[in-house]
Amino acid sequence: MVDETDSKVDGMRKRDRFKAGMKRYVRVPLSVRTSDLPVRAASAIVMIAVAGTAMWLGGWAWTIFVALVAAVCFFEFSQLVMRAFGITAKSVIGLLLGLVYIAAAGMALSSLPLGVTIGVVAVVIATDTGAYFSGRAIGGPKIAPRISPSKTWAGLFGGMVFAGAVAAGSFVYNTGEFVLRPMLFIAFAIGAVLAVLAQCGDFFESWLKRRAGVKDSSRLIPGHGGVFDRIDGLLPVTIAAYFLWALHP
Repeated sequence: MVDETDSKVDGMRKRDRFKAGMKRYVRVPLSVRTSDLPVRAASAIVMIAVAGTAMWLGGWAWTIFVALVAAVCFFEFSQLVMRAFGITAKSVIGLLLGLVYIAAAGMALSSLPLGVTIGVVAVVIATDTGAYFSGRAIGGPKIAPRISPSKTWAGLFGGMVFAGAVAAGSFVYNTGEFVLRPMLFIAFAIGAVLAVLAQCGDFFESWLKRRAGVKDSSRLIPGHGGVFDRIDGLLPVTIAAYFLWALHP
């Protein structure tokens, strides 16, 4: 005979399996998934307008803008460090290293020529875009699920390809000719390496936010989090780009 209790348990398991299966096919309504899209879009337009104006004015306007962004970024970074480690020797060392890191990126960004600055920003945007679409389309193994569950190896390689293509395109634009020569492939390789650095900057902030137990570095920018959230990948790329530019004859 079949025990009545076992029959109920088996029925419950079937129902649970049915519910789990249904969740795979029931899509979240588009209106829910994109409910914050207007806010994010408006914030992005404002950020682009302000940064673009400061970049176009150049000189002291650009320097002051970069200094303000760096100052806000360091404030958010310091808040994360204090939440993650408290008042300890680790937090003091972290704050000092963070100050050097963010200040170096700010000085580099304010010193680069306009064309190089645009190229750096374009490479970082290409990295994020390529990683997002290739990661969503291909999926696959995660790079570091405990730090950033959404980052995949497919996304990383996609970001590298997109960033490399942008760097190569920038080289073609600056030289005025499309010729398959070593420098074109070198430009592609540089873009791909910078994409890896951008992802490292993203992972670093993700790790710090997890240690601090927060989702965003702040709520300063509606729909986007904080300044640190927006430029985490730009910081290491800018420093590397400055050294590459300085070494260029």
